Formats: sequence, C-alpha cells, structure tokens
Amino acid sequence: MTKRRPGKQTRTGGRTTPKPASTKKGRAPEGTGRYTPPIPRVQKVSPRWVPALMFFLLIAGAVVIVLNYFTVLPGGADNRYLLVGLALITGGFVAATRYH
Repeated sequence: MTKRRPGKQTRTGGRTTPKPASTKKGRAPEGTGRYTPPIPRVQKVSPRWVPALMFFLLIAGAVVIVLNYFTVLPGGADNRYLLVGLALITGGFVAATRYH
C-alpha cells in the first residue's frame, strides 16, 4: 500500500495527475513556469486613414488586375499590370496588419 504525501503527484490509471495547489490565505498557487505578458494599460487606436488606405489599396489592386484581363489598359494584357495589381493588394494586406 502506498502512502500519499501532500504536494506530491499520485499515479492513477497510468496517468500522472498533480495535486491541487494550496489555497491557504496569503499563499499564491504555484506557477506553470510559462511567460505571461503583462496586461496592456492603454489600448492603441489607429488613425482613420489606415482602414481607408487598406480598402483603397485592396480595391485598386483588384481593379488593375481585372482591367488587365479586359485589355482596357494601354499596351493590352501585360504581366507588369498584374505585378502592379499584386503589389497594391500586398500593400493593402500590410496596411491591414497595422490596423488596431
């Protein structure tokens, strides 16, 4: 027969389960050893032009790509227009990551 000791782990059904931490007054439960970031005191707010820029870049990039396929842009369908459209869309995604 095994004796149980407080604060030690017990073996049940092949799994090791920790004993609950002491909740006596003035004693904090043991930490897990993982880093917990501090809670931010100030919430960041983006300027109003950030989402406007994001939507403008995303829509402008899509319009450039669609106009390229309709051969409306000067010079007909060209891969450079596709690259410009993709660069505009990428700029929209970058602006989206800056939005708070």
